[in-house]
This record gives sequence, structure tokens and C-alpha cells, in this order.
Amino acid sequence: MKAIWQFGVARQAVILLLLALSQSARAQGPLPPARSWDISVWIAGATGEETTNSFAQAQTWSAGVSLGKLITGELGKGWRRGTLEYGFDLIPVFVQSRPQTIHGGGVEPVILRWDSSRHIHRLVPYIELAGGAVITTSNLPPGSRTSSFNFTARGGGGVLLFTQNRRSWDISCRWAHVSNANLANFNPEFNGVQVSLGYHWYK
Repeated sequence: MKAIWQFGVARQAVILLLLALSQSARAQGPLPPARSWDISVWIAGATGEETTNSFAQAQTWSAGVSLGKLITGELGKGWRRGTLEYGFDLIPVFVQSRPQTIHGGGVEPVILRWDSSRHIHRLVPYIELAGGAVITTSNLPPGSRTSSFNFTARGGGGVLLFTQNRRSWDISCRWAHVSNANLANFNPEFNGVQVSLGYHWYK
């Protein structure tokens, strides 16, 4: 129950932030510059549970490079108006630091991001879904019945802070999931909250 409550609080905080930004039409400033290609670097940390009901049981860290491209113009009306972006993540660094140190890497070949057309000056909210896989040097979580190959999924939202022409910071909070999808004899699953910081260059 504690893990469920912690996850609920984090999710509600993200939802409240996005709602506050999306309802700020009267405080809008100039739109960020038009962009087609999106190149970014990022680092993320997550805490969650695997086999116990505690979000402090396991921690993971990752870093990578993303390539994205707008695939639509502005769609929708009112608070739903925005653009859809497709992206791809290369993850050369993936580390589980608790309960045991495990190294690996991975990819996320599918990232779908909805960038809101509502903004406060240079602050733009977004939501996203992503999926991929990681390969580690030993089984994750540790154990003879788990797997070194795992699938990943995440979903959440964040904000882009445009600091220069065609450049922005990116802060986000997401639900993160790692599991072997029953490819092994035992599939305990990692479920937790992930916080990410990134920097973008737009072309």
C-alpha cells in the first residue's frame, strides 16, 4: 500500500503541473521557434520495487542520446492542441545500483511525445510514452531464474524550458517499468518513478 500511495502522489504532482501550465493561455509569451528535428542528451534516475512493496527497494540510473522528429503539424483544439513527435533513444549507460550493482545498455525504438501548444513564455509542457529493451551483464533483478534481457516501458510528462534559439532544457517525471515479459522462469518486474534531466538542440 505504501508503494501505491507514493506512486499516486508522484503521478498527481505531474498531472497538477501539466494542468497548471495548460490552463495558462493568458500568460503566454512568444512561441518557441519552429522545429523539425530534435537531438538531445539526457540522464535519468528511478526508484521502485521489484519483489517487495517498497519504492526504496531498487534504484536504476541511465543516460543516453535521443533523436526525434515532428510527424504532425498542430492538431486539436483548446487545451488539447499540440504536435506529435516520434523519437528514438540510444542508451549506452544503464546501471542498477540497488539492491546489487548491474551494468548494461539498451534502446528505445518507440517514443511518442505530444508537445502542448499552450505555454508560458518559453515553458512548454508535454506528455510521452516509450518502449524498448535493455541488456545487462548479469540477470536483472539478480537471480538464476531471471533474465539479462528485459523490456522497458515508461510514460509521464514534463516541461521544455527554451533558453536560447532552438535550444532547451527538459525536466520530466515518469512511471518506469522493466520486466522480461515471462521470457525467463521468474518475472518480478521493476515498477517505479523516474526523474529525468535533458538538453535539446533543434534543427
